[in-house]
Amino acid sequence: MIDEIIKFAFKEDLGNGDHTSLSCVPENAVGKAKLLVKDDGVIAGVELAEKIFHHYDPTLKITQYIQDGEKVKFGDIVFEIEGKSRSILATERLVLNFMQRMSAIATQTRSIVDSIAGTHAKLLDTRKTTPGIRALEKWAVKIGGGHNHRFGLYDMIMIKDNHIDYAGGIEKSIVSANNYLKKNNLDIQIEIEVRDEKELDEVLAVGNVDRIMLDNFTPEQIKAVLPKIPNTIETEASGGITKDNIRGYAETGIQYISSGALTHSVKSMDLSLKAIYS
Repeated sequence: MIDEIIKFAFKEDLGNGDHTSLSCVPENAVGKAKLLVKDDGVIAGVELAEKIFHHYDPTLKITQYIQDGEKVKFGDIVFEIEGKSRSILATERLVLNFMQRMSAIATQTRSIVDSIAGTHAKLLDTRKTTPGIRALEKWAVKIGGGHNHRFGLYDMIMIKDNHIDYAGGIEKSIVSANNYLKKNNLDIQIEIEVRDEKELDEVLAVGNVDRIMLDNFTPEQIKAVLPKIPNTIETEASGGITKDNIRGYAETGIQYISSGALTHSVKSMDLSLKAIYS
């Protein structure tokens, strides 16, 4: 999937050629450039950058100084790239666009992970990602120390409020989901969302789910209901959770906390690819 993203990105950006470089830069010109950090945070996308450079021109040489997941500050140099000048120019914007967003996600994730350190809660991303580059954004979450929830609609059954309403209730949705898995010989988890303690009791009466998402519960409400849930069922908190209040949720004993803000509410890290003149 990453290779497909790279191929499409080049198709989108290059079209039938980088006419500026083709017209201005000699074919045999060689050059060198450095990736300069102009923000503080966690760098992500270094491995991806190497894939992008080598996809376009395998002869480009990368000298790496900082690894994915390392903290960076203004003025740091992540890597240097050396080779054909036209190749560096053709790949520059793709590398920057991807790395700026991935680094922002990794930075946001690391900040929240650090805020719940010492608890047993694991921070999860969601499907609230940019269409077409989910693989990169979820990769950035892992670089930042978070964990990936389901990747798409195909690798977990997640029964949410609309599914329950359309299916005719909690019991019908759970029974139908289990029958579907058996009929199609699928080995994927079933998670169900509950909005209050009454719905939780309905789910527990039916059973046959792998995880329960407590949606928009307060930490106090979570503490009150967790003893009801058997150890065989995983627990997740979601909804209304911010960096400012997440510690309270993590300290309830919940196993997972999911946050769409990891991927949908970030400000890109300021990075620049600057030519090096000898």
